[in-house]
Amino acid sequence: MRALPPSARACVLCAVLGALGCALPAVTDPATPWRAVALLAAVYAGCELLGRRSPGGGSFFPVLIAAALLLPPAAAALVAVPGALLGRVEDPPYTVRRIWHAAQLALAVRAAAEVPALLGGLDRRPEFPGVLLPAVVAALVLCLVLTVLDALVRVAAERLPVRTAGGVRGLPRSPAPYAVHGLAGVMMAVLWRSPFGPPAALFVLLPMYISSWVFAQYHRERAAHQATIRALVQAVDIKDRYTRGHSERVGQASAMIAGELGMDGDRLEALRFAGILHDVGKLGVPTRLLRKDGPLTPEERRVIELHPEYGHEMVRGIGFLGEARAAILHHHERLDGSGYPYGLSGDQIPEFARVVAIADAFDAMTSTRSYRRARPVDAALRELLRCAGTQFDPEFVRAFVRVLTRHGWHPAVTADGPDAHRHGPLPPARAGTDGTATAATATDRDSPA
Repeated sequence: MRALPPSARACVLCAVLGALGCALPAVTDPATPWRAVALLAAVYAGCELLGRRSPGGGSFFPVLIAAALLLPPAAAALVAVPGALLGRVEDPPYTVRRIWHAAQLALAVRAAAEVPALLGGLDRRPEFPGVLLPAVVAALVLCLVLTVLDALVRVAAERLPVRTAGGVRGLPRSPAPYAVHGLAGVMMAVLWRSPFGPPAALFVLLPMYISSWVFAQYHRERAAHQATIRALVQAVDIKDRYTRGHSERVGQASAMIAGELGMDGDRLEALRFAGILHDVGKLGVPTRLLRKDGPLTPEERRVIELHPEYGHEMVRGIGFLGEARAAILHHHERLDGSGYPYGLSGDQIPEFARVVAIADAFDAMTSTRSYRRARPVDAALRELLRCAGTQFDPEFVRAFVRVLTRHGWHPAVTADGPDAHRHGPLPPARAGTDGTATAATATDRDSPA
């Protein structure tokens, strides 16, 4: 607790006192249905304990929504406390975070439990369709209170500006999942008060737990994909020190083009992967060629031009890459058929490859290498437009120009690393160039000018 700023300690203390104030009437009220409180609290605590074994699955808010519909407001506030104190906490201080989470949930559930009374109350036996509106509104109130409290504690603990605290780390919370939880909570409440009783209500949690488990599995699989890509990129960066950070920037630029073209979801993510891994085939190219400062011989150039095929072979068995594999193989093809490795032209070149080719050339032109100077962003865009129709897809180039005009170029990796300028001043310009990158030479420094 002492490690927290005074403002954060005050925020936690106020939340705890507020939660105690919300729940205290239940303790003093002889009409509190303690059996129902204990059973719902035990169910929620059990769900949280299962969540500790399956990280990423999320909380079982239908239990809390059902409590808000079935119990008096003060009693409903108690339901979340045991589970919150037992639940999974990712970062220290663990005890403080658990206490905060318990107080936060107690306040949110108390607020949600006030909704049915404000909307005219519920019958002793909630039934469809009258219970739907109070349940959905209660779920949205739960979402709103949790969002506000999250924002307040981040402002206090991390000294964030108030106007940005709500957008940090996934905030504000999306109300859509809470609306779904509200519907599941309705089912629990209706079954709880039905002739079948509480055991029937617990069956509602089974599909929720299965979906939670599937969600956790998805996150684990996604983390494994990210780790695979990260390892491959790090290997390329270690081997080709002149282009350190290039892969991430090409991935970022490819995603920007994809978004402008209307791609989203899995396709946009696959295209970002394609940009990040486009040069993975350099792992098969001799290091001495990648680090050579002067011009390459025709034979050495032919060896470097094998890297798309090497890369395609390396990722052939990585199923989640999908269309990205074709981009790795064909990102050096040119619209007029003069590229490599197969001399494809026009629409023969896969869409992902045409996007990555633009992103690759742009980053190469705007990055300093040991053998030439970087060009300004506007000059690189003019060069892309000049080569549109011969080297690059004109539609995709225009999309890239539009998105950069709106948002600018702010790469997450802005430098090529400490090795990029170790070799003294830039060498004299080669014949046919002025020492700066052009679209015709930037993506492969050893292609003929």
